Amino acid sequence: MASEEQCSAPPRWRSISLTHVEYPAGDLTGQVLAYMSLLPIAILVGFITLIVFKRELHTISFFGGLIMNEGLNWLLKHILQEPRPCGGHSSVTTEYGMPSSHSQFIWFFVVYFFLFLYLRMHQTNNARCVELLWRHILSIMLLAVALSVSYSRVYLLYHTWSQVIYGGVAGLVMGVVWFFITQEVLTPLFPKIAAWPISEFFLVRDTSLIPNILWFEYTVTRSEARNRQRKLGTKLQ
Repeated sequence: MASEEQCSAPPRWRSISLTHVEYPAGDLTGQVLAYMSLLPIAILVGFITLIVFKRELHTISFFGGLIMNEGLNWLLKHILQEPRPCGGHSSVTTEYGMPSSHSQFIWFFVVYFFLFLYLRMHQTNNARCVELLWRHILSIMLLAVALSVSYSRVYLLYHTWSQVIYGGVAGLVMGVVWFFITQEVLTPLFPKIAAWPISEFFLVRDTSLIPNILWFEYTVTRSEARNRQRKLGTKLQ
């Protein structure tokens, strides 16, 4: 941390319970941004939930990229050892701030998701305009989220602008690199991985060749439910 002689009198900070993300007491904007800075945690929880219940290889690969991105951030912080700005926070996870882990995380996630939406997902013939529209809307929302999370780290005095910007650049580069590794190297291996005995035991699956997994699951579930309903009706007669 920076020396006390260089710091002005810090504001009085109030902590969000459980996570200990602090914001200036009485500052509504700071409180909103403090909650925004928790989005990376929510994303991680979402990934773990998806992996447990869906067990899809691409989701596992995406999550693995996020973990490696965090590992790179830890390594860069301990190599550069640049202190955080003076903020008077009672507790931080590490004393180093370059690059911002929140910024690097969220920009990895958003850039990877952009590439997934526009390069990986296939267009459906019966809803092309609708598909493109919701992708554009989702992209705008993701961009707003990334900017909000990044700005929150500066506003709450956890990082300087340079730490946030360099973190964003690192996350962007890692997101692009990992997407193309997944697309060009790992995806061709997914069918073989899904056929491994351990993968079959844990019901790990590969849905890479299914254009619209949501529509596929909906139609298959509806068809199976109708078949079972007909069989049940026949037995009751």
